[in-house]
Amino acid sequence: MTTTAGTTTATTTTAPVKTAESARRWVSARVRILLWLLLVMAVALAAVAATTRSVLLRDVDERIDRLLAQETGEFTNFVDQGVDPHTGKKFTDPDPLLRLFLERQYADPDEELLGLVERPGKAPAKKEQSRELRIEHPLAKDTAALSEVFGSSAATGTLHRAQGEVRWAKVAIGASGGRPAAAFVVAFHPAGEQAKADDVFTMLLAISGVALLMTTGIGWAVAGRILKPVRLVRTTAAQLTEQDLTRRIPVQGRDDIAALAETFNGMLDRLERAFAAQREFVDDAGHELRTPITIVRGHLELMGDNPGEREETTRIVMEELDRMSRIVEDLLLLAKAERPDFVTPEPVQLAELTADVFVKARALGDRDWQLAEVADGEAALDPQRITQAMVQLAQNAVQHTVTGQRVSIGSRGSAGEIELYVADSGPGVQAQDAAVIFERFRRGTARRGSRATGAGLGLAIVRAIAEGHGGRVELRPTEGGGATFVLVLPEQESGQQ
Repeated sequence: MTTTAGTTTATTTTAPVKTAESARRWVSARVRILLWLLLVMAVALAAVAATTRSVLLRDVDERIDRLLAQETGEFTNFVDQGVDPHTGKKFTDPDPLLRLFLERQYADPDEELLGLVERPGKAPAKKEQSRELRIEHPLAKDTAALSEVFGSSAATGTLHRAQGEVRWAKVAIGASGGRPAAAFVVAFHPAGEQAKADDVFTMLLAISGVALLMTTGIGWAVAGRILKPVRLVRTTAAQLTEQDLTRRIPVQGRDDIAALAETFNGMLDRLERAFAAQREFVDDAGHELRTPITIVRGHLELMGDNPGEREETTRIVMEELDRMSRIVEDLLLLAKAERPDFVTPEPVQLAELTADVFVKARALGDRDWQLAEVADGEAALDPQRITQAMVQLAQNAVQHTVTGQRVSIGSRGSAGEIELYVADSGPGVQAQDAAVIFERFRRGTARRGSRATGAGLGLAIVRAIAEGHGGRVELRPTEGGGATFVLVLPEQESGQQ
């Protein structure tokens, strides 16, 4: 923002901003494939490691529960069946009971076996195993924790101490006959077992890291190999020009990449043919339009002041302009033939359509017009396009016959197809012309009886109309001489197309 003499002018500087979307476009497919592969593998390996740790910890909990249940069960049996060796009778005092039981037990490394005897107003007296404990922070030295366990009404529990977690179970001995209350306590310190599970988890993470590093190298090489044909497609596409469409991609193997290369090569074949046809079409169209333009310009330049000469020149110019107009209209019609709405089928009575074409064709010239045969039934056709094609064939027959010669029009059904035809008794079509007369701007060499010259688009329009109906146009010889042009269309009931 710049302010000068009370006038405020806003100045905005536009700088290219690299958005996240544009940044993604610059990340190659090879890198994206590798990143997705690593992400999936990392998630899978982490899930495996976490699941393994969870299973190990669950096994630790189950083993501790079994151990606590086993120790308390043994003590309970000893209380019920044990005999004081000094008296030969059952124990009546919990003190010798606990002492004798603890002397006969051998605890696991992370396990404590304790005997607690109530002392009024004081912490309970404890009795321990005779062997030395290898636990760093034993429960026996934690007076507050012992008091909590002894005073608890539960048979099992867990102590969460700052020095570490303790899982415990106890068997209470009630006071009787002036004897104090007591309890047998089993304490287990799970930190060691849990540390083993954590060590396994850490080891799995380390192995996963090594696996990811190996996957990075292997994935980079494999992705490069897989995408090599894709890069070749991109390189080939970049080198293609309108003048050079001859490059092709070598196809190796039978996988999806090979199918992609084959599809791309097929597309290039179609493009090459399309460009060749386009160039030929443009050359031919330019030639056809250049001739009437040259004629018009030449006559206008040579036109004098004589009224008769001016009238003749005007007539010639108008004829050439009309011919140019017909060429342009035919070109536009052929361009529309590529559109899906070029043909609009509707239910049509074949007999009525054939009769209408016959009536319209009779006005094209003084010939021996004959309605040879008429098909029965109804079909899904575009009556306007079919009429246009048949009239064009009739016009073609008129141009290749003379006054009084026979021209037949008819329709018939044949093997699931509909045939509409125009047969003339003219000179026919020479063998070298039969393969090209349906192409644009191609004419036959035999034009006896022709009174007008066209651009060679009429039969191309007929073929486009036939193909628009899913059919074809055929050239057949006429019995007795001449040519028969047949529209062969699939026999479809109305409403199916």
